[in-house]
Amino acid sequence: MAQKPEYPNFNSQVRQPGAAFLATCPNPTSEQFRKKNFWNRAARELHAAYSGICAYTAMYLPDQGSVDHFIPKTVNPALAYEWSNYRLASGRVNSCKSNQTNILDPFNVDNDWFEIDIPSCLLRANAALPHNLRAQINSTINSLRLNADDCYVQERCNILINYAKAEISLNFLKARYPFLAKEIQRQNLDARGLASLFTLQ
Repeated sequence: MAQKPEYPNFNSQVRQPGAAFLATCPNPTSEQFRKKNFWNRAARELHAAYSGICAYTAMYLPDQGSVDHFIPKTVNPALAYEWSNYRLASGRVNSCKSNQTNILDPFNVDNDWFEIDIPSCLLRANAALPHNLRAQINSTINSLRLNADDCYVQERCNILINYAKAEISLNFLKARYPFLAKEIQRQNLDARGLASLFTLQ
């Protein structure tokens, strides 16, 4: 996922009022930040910039989603009002991530780092990657509960089953669930092959 440029009014809507706040309160508490959450003004534009795709689950967010500070505000307050530090995330992922700093940056993840096992719909690291990188990937999966939270697993399964039933197209998957589309193609699966794996035939 490539970083998108900030929208034209970001500076006046978010950065400038944020800088004014930080000038008077350089190390805000979480409560103080909540009262100066100017980043929420960018939420709609963030959703639009990334076509509604959650940076961490690679799944479409039908609602506005939330503004995740990749570097937590409490770790580096200076980045609290910077577009470059924002990642579009579901509220569920954002709450789980919280102030963790051991998460891989979605902007730096290569296309072949994550894989999915079908039909379990569990994520895993590409076994061909170096050990230390696989450890980072697995740590991110575990820290964000991408396999432990049944909501994520079930959604992945539901989308793949819908594709297997020809209820949605590959183009739809590419637009709304790009990771799943990539994995279907990497594993050379068509709708019939998926249906067989999910024992739908």
